[in-house]
Amino acid sequence: MTKAMVVRRDGAVMARARRHPGQIGGLAGPRAQKTVSLALQGGGAHGAFTWGVLDALLEDGRLAVEAITGASAGAMNAVVMVEGWLGGGIDGARSQLETFWRRASLDGSLSPAQRALLGLMLGFWSKAWTNVIAPRFSPYRTNPLNINPLRDAIEALIDFDRVRACNDVALFVSATNVWTGKVAIFKTQELTADHLMASACLPTVFQAVEIDGVPYWDGGYMGNPALFPLFDETMTDDILLVQINPLERRQTPRTVSEINNRLNEITFNSTLLRELRAVAFVQRLIEEGKFSPDEYKNVHLHRIDASDELDDHEASSKSKAEWDFFVQLRDAGRRTAQSWLSANYAAIGQRGTFDLHGGLT
Repeated sequence: MTKAMVVRRDGAVMARARRHPGQIGGLAGPRAQKTVSLALQGGGAHGAFTWGVLDALLEDGRLAVEAITGASAGAMNAVVMVEGWLGGGIDGARSQLETFWRRASLDGSLSPAQRALLGLMLGFWSKAWTNVIAPRFSPYRTNPLNINPLRDAIEALIDFDRVRACNDVALFVSATNVWTGKVAIFKTQELTADHLMASACLPTVFQAVEIDGVPYWDGGYMGNPALFPLFDETMTDDILLVQINPLERRQTPRTVSEINNRLNEITFNSTLLRELRAVAFVQRLIEEGKFSPDEYKNVHLHRIDASDELDDHEASSKSKAEWDFFVQLRDAGRRTAQSWLSANYAAIGQRGTFDLHGGLT
């Protein structure tokens, strides 16, 4: 293991440990040969695509996971996977993910009242909610008791004491500080159900989640997902981004619902794009010899992109919570991940496979 320097977002310089090629760390099964960090976007029901990606990566088994950063559904996938792994390894992680999405579905174990409220919550993306209800009514009026059925599913499924005690993998859950407008990053050792609920708190549906007296909204607004913790606090240079919000759509929105759908997609990609441009800028300076790779982290960025599979699903489909739809997205995520591994596994540890310069212009 060697040391390099990494520049933090506040400009401070600190020593960073770097793994030698082939050195494995994090959540590692018996077949693990390389180590990556994962960055998981949020996106409502479309997070079931990420479930499929994780399921395929776990089944393949060649990648160890050092750290995971996530927002909203991405954060839930991350914590559920890690808790399952701690209880039963690869099989436990896969089983726990399936259990979570089954319970979160309208066909799952929720009571009729919970299913109705979950439909309302996911209806944030629906035409009726976006066009009629949300502009007129506050969640402090529409949901005065601040009931969240996903909290029940999370608390019943996740042993947070076990998650907080885990030293094998680093978790970073993003939320938006309502008072400051800045991103907040919650780490493994402090995670509770409140932190996951804060990361998934859509402000037109739920009252802000207060943690130590501070209100938080959905992490997707300011970090979807936040990449910078993976620069500061991990040893691997490889980051695998699972992106479920389309960057591009080649149709001009014309109706109110189409406009709102596209605005939501743009909003939930904006902070990620800024971080990706910063990564591209540092990479270019390293390539030009202006920055030393011994002093600045040369990120190997990879991306599994859901666009091809989700192009036919507008943003409002994030409100669909039927089990069959979740399974459809899971299977799409599995296919996409398997194809990505076949094409890009050899590059991990050597170079990035996501063309930052071409992909962001």
